[in-house]
Amino acid sequence: MKRHKLPVKEMTSLVNEAIDDLTGHYGTVHERHIYKLLNGEHRSPNALLRTVLENVTGLPAAELGFVPRGSKNSTRLSPAPEDDPLYRRTFMAAAAAAGASLTAPSAKQRRLGSADVDRMNAKLAAVVSMDNKYGGTEELQRHAAALAKETVDLQNDHIASSRIRSELYGVAAAFTASAMWAAIDGRRLTEAEPYLNRAVTLAGLANNRHVLYRVWGHAGIMYRHLGRPADAIAAAEAARSQSITRTDPLYASLALARIASFHADRGDERGAERAIGMAQTSFERADMGKHRPPWMGFFDQAELDSLATFAYLRLGKWEEAERYAHRCLAGLRPGLERNRALTYANLALAQLGQGDIEPAVATARTVPAPMAGHGRVNMLLNDFTTRLTAVAPRSSETSAWLEHRRAAA
Repeated sequence: MKRHKLPVKEMTSLVNEAIDDLTGHYGTVHERHIYKLLNGEHRSPNALLRTVLENVTGLPAAELGFVPRGSKNSTRLSPAPEDDPLYRRTFMAAAAAAGASLTAPSAKQRRLGSADVDRMNAKLAAVVSMDNKYGGTEELQRHAAALAKETVDLQNDHIASSRIRSELYGVAAAFTASAMWAAIDGRRLTEAEPYLNRAVTLAGLANNRHVLYRVWGHAGIMYRHLGRPADAIAAAEAARSQSITRTDPLYASLALARIASFHADRGDERGAERAIGMAQTSFERADMGKHRPPWMGFFDQAELDSLATFAYLRLGKWEEAERYAHRCLAGLRPGLERNRALTYANLALAQLGQGDIEPAVATARTVPAPMAGHGRVNMLLNDFTTRLTAVAPRSSETSAWLEHRRAAA
């Protein structure tokens, strides 16, 4: 606060706005809470407050001087998603902000209402937030699947109107889609496929076109990794056919960008470039201030540029791929560690494709070690290693890269 000359009143507003972003409800933090944090009276803020303070400042809780409850000190470790205590604290804090699990149902049934839907939607926002930051870890996959089951079980234990029941089915479908995406992103494809039918069923029960769009979009990526390009395009077209793509150009843009990469897989240069152009046109028509589900928050110009990078790499158009990768990095929001690692890996491949071996190796080494072992990032870096050893097997850069990979393993 001193560094940015930020008064307590303004800090309080930023914190309450961050709570709104996470939970969907404007926060109730008072200025006296901020004063107590500043003077050290409270060194272990509750889970929600700790999470939003990290989001507002861009710094981990340990660097802000806070310690986990029940601890006397805290150590900042390298942010390896599965093993990093900070990741686990942040993940559980985000979940706890919405209530990490519902209170066990009482023997007496109660009527479910909008508050129950809001609580589960807040948990969904926390899951999406952690995916955006760290990618599809196994922990995130298990947690999302458990929350999907919890949401369905909630309805079996209590009674609800048809509207509330439909909304809860939609949330359950979204949790299932998050579990599916975590498995895809982590390249655990055999675990991803069973979620598809469940997500489609729940979205159908909810009659939720937004979630169905999301599910088919993820299915396209899953089919692509499974080596089923025709199914990938069909799934992407199923997402594009949802009515929301006609009423909101942003959904159309994302669907078209994914279709572009699937056309590129099949060597259809004309189809891929046409889809990229249409995706950009749709994106420019979209109202970015419009309210959308939290899982759509990842899609911006940088993500569109990233998808274009993938398409041009698959077409072997290295200069175009490099240009879009640089554009993506320039516009990428802070904190999206998985996306940044993917883009650096793609940039390295684009540079290698042009014969720029030294810059390519330098770019590949930019990928942080904790992210280098992540499913899709690891796949791209393995591809980079194979191509590098093929084109320059005896170069010093190749030897240095191979040693770097061995050391990171």
